[in-house]
Amino acid sequence: MLIKLIVSFCLMLFLVLGNNEAQAGELAEHLAKFPQWEKLTSVKPAKGDLVYPEWMTGKWKVTSTLVDLAAPLAPDIVTPGFEGNRSQLNQPISFLVKFVKVKPNNSGSQIFPNLKNQASILVADREFNSLNLTRAYLGDEAVLSSKVDPESPNRQITFFRGERQLISIVSDRVTETTPDDQFITTEVFQQLFKGGSRPYFNSVESTTAYQKLSTTSPAITADQVTAVYLSPQDPDYFTAGSRPVALYRYRLEFSRSL
Repeated sequence: MLIKLIVSFCLMLFLVLGNNEAQAGELAEHLAKFPQWEKLTSVKPAKGDLVYPEWMTGKWKVTSTLVDLAAPLAPDIVTPGFEGNRSQLNQPISFLVKFVKVKPNNSGSQIFPNLKNQASILVADREFNSLNLTRAYLGDEAVLSSKVDPESPNRQITFFRGERQLISIVSDRVTETTPDDQFITTEVFQQLFKGGSRPYFNSVESTTAYQKLSTTSPAITADQVTAVYLSPQDPDYFTAGSRPVALYRYRLEFSRSL
């Protein structure tokens, strides 16, 4: 049961976790194809952290709502927790997140290889965001802590009760900006869940379009699609090919928090 809950939670983790630019409109078109989805091929190896636009600076209350889901290869292939996630449809979940400015020069060229001459950049407070999200989704008692690798912002471990761990590594990403205050990003994560009867692997691609609004509550909305792919260790890997085995679509609303 716990692995199903954690797989469900993993789908939302990508809000809290490079600056490769996509061709204009590519990611927006990718989102518009839901649920006819194919693995994105334009992503490139993730180098450094994901840098956000200035208008996302500060602390926010985020309300996330699962608005749609699909299992393109069902009934032949269905991921753990998919059917259980139907109960989450249209059920909002709220939590706090922060986006903070850091100085690339003080963080090392390995973490920010292309930004070391900039005065500051905006990144997610990963440990704060991840811990708040996991506890909102799974409960305070289930989640012990969340740690980011000090040598790489793209590697994070979440610790659960019962000596269980989720290791999440951002392997690839691409971003896109538009003139109308929209910021779109795709990140690909390799995940390993340890502590059950056997390790569970998968690959997840999350595409999120953040839109700055002229209102104050919410001040930002986002359309997010998370696609789950089988790992090469899965016996159905070659059957699935480049197609996802599960798709989840979320609506996110950001309101300022003091």
